[in-house]
This record gives sequence, structure tokens and C-alpha cells, in this order.
Amino acid sequence: MTDVKLTTSLSRRRALGVTAVALCCTLFFAACGADQEAPSARKKRIAVIPKGTTHEYWKSIHAGALAAGRELDVDILWQGPIKEDDRNAQIDVVESFIAKKVDGIVIAPLDDQALVRPLQEADAAGIPVVVIDSDVAWPGRKSYIATDNHRGGQLCADALAQRLGGKGKVAMLRYIEGSASTAERERGFLERIAAGHPGVEVVSSDQRAGATTASAINAAETLLGRFKDLNGVFCPNESVAFGTLRALQDGGRVAAVALVGFDASPKLVEGLEKGEIEALAVQDPVKMGELGVRRIVDVLRGQQVEARIDTGVVIVTRASMKDASTARLLAPDLSILDK
Repeated sequence: MTDVKLTTSLSRRRALGVTAVALCCTLFFAACGADQEAPSARKKRIAVIPKGTTHEYWKSIHAGALAAGRELDVDILWQGPIKEDDRNAQIDVVESFIAKKVDGIVIAPLDDQALVRPLQEADAAGIPVVVIDSDVAWPGRKSYIATDNHRGGQLCADALAQRLGGKGKVAMLRYIEGSASTAERERGFLERIAAGHPGVEVVSSDQRAGATTASAINAAETLLGRFKDLNGVFCPNESVAFGTLRALQDGGRVAAVALVGFDASPKLVEGLEKGEIEALAVQDPVKMGELGVRRIVDVLRGQQVEARIDTGVVIVTRASMKDASTARLLAPDLSILDK
């Protein structure tokens, strides 16, 4: 009787063991299947990396990226350096997103050379890259979406020369070294003045304002102190234009020196409306952010994308700032950032 009970007990244990093994195998293969399905089942994660996060311009980029992300049902991961001259911080952001295995990267490179290596690493990890705003010296990007910055600089030269009646002394206050977008604007401005406006003399074009409004104010004050008879000045981005405006206001020279700048912010638009700024070259950063996300999603879906997309630039003056076509560029709808 004891032998029968022992045999029965052993049989039950064997049966339970087989059942347990089968269950473990089932769970294992189910887990494997879940892992295989996860990439296609979850939302795509798109990293959008601006040059900085404080200027109004980047808030517009963010708004456009978020709008496209919601429409396309992808997650937008927004992160960038605080200051626009912190190359190492932007490189760290790229490397962090590579480690997180995001599906795609949309980036406005701070430096056309320094960002090449981390972007190559992203590509090697199977993460496609779309570049916006400012180009990078790397052919591996899937698309470059930005203003025609060279043409923008030319338009600014024409606007300033027209304001001065074709003659006078002007200066150009540069941004930071390594920024491809502003370098193109600066080149376009100088070339157009030299070729098309012989009566306009560029008395200074080698000074840099730095990446912040504070450094731009200091540089502009130094420039204005050197050239007491200056008639006009060109500034290639938002922070340089606002810093120069502040310096002109503080020095009481707003009426004497015509200021032409690049980009729009509430304070620059206010200056334009008051007549303290002659003209602004205005981009469409909302469109830039939106198209950056759309094109990277197209790439992930296996679609062909344009290698270069021009998002446009227009010169806005006090007379044209109320036009419907330019009003939205001067005051873009950023309400999506609060939702």
C-alpha cells in the first residue's frame, strides 16, 4: 500500500514539474514576442534638440514640433542647452538620446563641425537625423530644413542701404563662431553691400557679440563707442539685435543709427513698431519645427524626403508689419506650449 502511495506521489510531482516547465516556456516565448512587437506597437519617440532654450525663436520651433507630433501621434522629446554657445552640453544631449534609443533626431546644430561626431554615432546606432535651422558639415543627414540664410543677409543689406539712401557708414556685429546659419547671413550681407551698394562703407565686420543678450549689449556699446559717426548696423540674430537695440537706447542713438536685425521677439517687434528698428528679416520657425518632425517621421516610414527644404524669409518694416502674411510670423501662436 505504501509503495502505491509513493508511486502516485512521484507521478504527481513529475506532472507538476512538466506543467511548470511548459508554463515557463510559454511565458518566455510570450515575452519574446512582446519584445519583438514593442517597437511597432509603441509610439515613436522623436528627439528635438535646439541650439538653446531661452530665446523666443526656439519656443516657436518647439511649438511647431509639438503640433506635428500630436498630429502624427509621435512623442516629442524636447531638450537642449540653456546657452547657445555650450557645444559640449548639446553633444551630451545627443549622446543621451542615443543611449535612450530614440527613433529619430531633429537638431539645430550649435556648431557645424563639433556636432559631426555625435550625429555620426546616432546614424551608426540606426537613429536617422534631420537637421533644421543651421547646417552641419556631414552628408549623412536625411534632410536640411532652414531659411535661405545667405539670401536673408542680402535682403538685410538692401533694406539698410535703402534706409540710408545708398550712402553712409555701417557696421555688422557678428554672432558666435561656428554657427553656420548666422555665418551665411553675415556673408550674404557683406557680399551684397560690396557688389550692390558702392556708397555704403562697412567700417566694422570682425566683432562678435557672443551668445547672450548681456554679451551683445557690451559688444554693441564698444562698437558704438568706437564709431561716433555710424549710420547703420546689421545684427544677424535675435540676441544680437536686441542687445544692440538696448545699447542704442541707453546711448541715446536710436534716431541716429538705423538698425536692421534678424528674427522676431516681442521686444524686437515693439522696437519695430516704435520706429527704433528699421527692419527685421523674419523666418518661419514654427514651420521649421513642424517640417523637421514630419520629415523624420517620413524617413522612419521608409519614404523619400527632400535633401533641402527652404522655409522662407521676408523683410518686415513698420509699414508692412500689420499685413496678414507677416503678422503671424511676428507673433506666432505658442499656446500649444501651455497645453
